[in-house]
Amino acid sequence: MDLKQLECFVRVAEFGSFTRAAAVMNMSQSAVSRQVRQLEVELAEHLLLRNGRNVSLTDGGQRFFNHGKGILRQVQVAREELRDQRGSLSGKVVIGLPPSISRRHTVALVAAFRERFPHCTLGIKEGLSHSMREWLLLGRLDFALLFNPSQSAQLQYEHVHAEPLMLIGSAGLQLPPQIPMRELPGYPLITPSEPHSIRRLIEAEAARQSLALDISLEIDSIPALLELIQRGMGYGVLFQSALTRRDDSLEGFKVAPIIEPMIQTHLYVATAEQRPLSRLAAKTMAMVCEICTPDA
Repeated sequence: MDLKQLECFVRVAEFGSFTRAAAVMNMSQSAVSRQVRQLEVELAEHLLLRNGRNVSLTDGGQRFFNHGKGILRQVQVAREELRDQRGSLSGKVVIGLPPSISRRHTVALVAAFRERFPHCTLGIKEGLSHSMREWLLLGRLDFALLFNPSQSAQLQYEHVHAEPLMLIGSAGLQLPPQIPMRELPGYPLITPSEPHSIRRLIEAEAARQSLALDISLEIDSIPALLELIQRGMGYGVLFQSALTRRDDSLEGFKVAPIIEPMIQTHLYVATAEQRPLSRLAAKTMAMVCEICTPDA
């Protein structure tokens, strides 16, 4: 038995698919299948039940899977300890950011990363929360910032901050100081399409109150959405720090908090349950949470 065989088996078991495991490991599907088959021959035990495109664990496979995860984790820990002994950070970390966070913080993140980790490489991918969850599970991201993520046994979440949602209009339009949720149907809204997290939040509350929202435009690009609002073509529901790169710059907009109830959007940092962070990724994650907190 070697580590490559073990890793192939664990990844196939995690994803329930040879195809997805091969994509994560950057190997051909036939090579992954061959490694797992060699492992089964060495152990004289069937570990996987192959059901068309999907696979599931046998009873013996489940027991061996639990041991295999622990073995791979110990190998990762040993590698980290050796890097710590050398006293310098190296390598690459890839993070995922939602568009509103990326627009506001990417430049600051890159500058801070270069200053703190000059011999390391940073990758930033922008995407909506549902896409980044998939990228985390596929191993394409080390961690990601997600708004209002759904629960997942395969991901770990740590809360970063929360912000109340506001109705946003052009500076030339009239807005009261606050907007009760029951009055929101009176405003033509420009919103991202499903499954954007803010769209889901306001529609869930509208459904709870039996309200019919006036969705006049669906625009997934936040910069374009903001420009349309600024031109008076409709209203938007966002959180204040999504407006610009600076919290104190609201030029061209009026904002009114939504109340009765106040609706908050929550930002979390997410990591894959079965993929431990490197020391570089852990330090980068702490830096990202620090920079992306509104009060920072």
